[in-house]
Amino acid sequence: MSTKKWSKQVCETVLPVLDEINAHPFIVELMKGTLDPKKFGFYIQQDTLYLGVYGKILSGIAEKLENPEYKKAFFSFAEDSVYVEKSMHEVYKETLQMEDAEKKSPSCTLYTSFLESCFYTKPVEVAVASVLPCFWIYMKVGDYLVANQTKGNNPYQDWINTYSGDEFAKSVDYVLDIADDLASKCDKKTVDQMTEAFILASNMEYMFWDSAYKQEKWIL
Repeated sequence: MSTKKWSKQVCETVLPVLDEINAHPFIVELMKGTLDPKKFGFYIQQDTLYLGVYGKILSGIAEKLENPEYKKAFFSFAEDSVYVEKSMHEVYKETLQMEDAEKKSPSCTLYTSFLESCFYTKPVEVAVASVLPCFWIYMKVGDYLVANQTKGNNPYQDWINTYSGDEFAKSVDYVLDIADDLASKCDKKTVDQMTEAFILASNMEYMFWDSAYKQEKWIL
């Protein structure tokens, strides 16, 4: 039987998804600073809608968790998501001449609906697993961008800096530790559901960036 922690196993499982994200034109052009502002603006608009749901899910998870320290952590994560939503929108709204988005894209709708489904219909441990890729993948992408970007004046540097560095990494490490502790106390069925939720949410992270690059919209 494997002695690896649950988070280590699932993160290794989704490495092909992470590779596809890092190779995606949205990330490549973001790294170079050449990404079409309209595509980035579309991303920020949809991310604002996404984080509005994500923050509520994080707060809901905090309410359900029994461990006081874990509760405190998830309430803090929820507050941070609201802060990121407001700060990134303020940073780029004027320069990109963005309007507030009123409607979620198909991929944003899918992703947020999935998170809500995990929260409302599954054990809290599964809900925790579903929100983890937004932590872990953003950290990995942020670190990748910093390590590989061309030196110079990148118009998206504020966004890149938000998801790289030690402070964000500490938060990600802690939320993974929480998930590992929860997984260690679950039955196999729940752990399998956690794994499935993590993998599906990781795929939806790819879809979210892909939808922004395509400026995905509903037909009607």
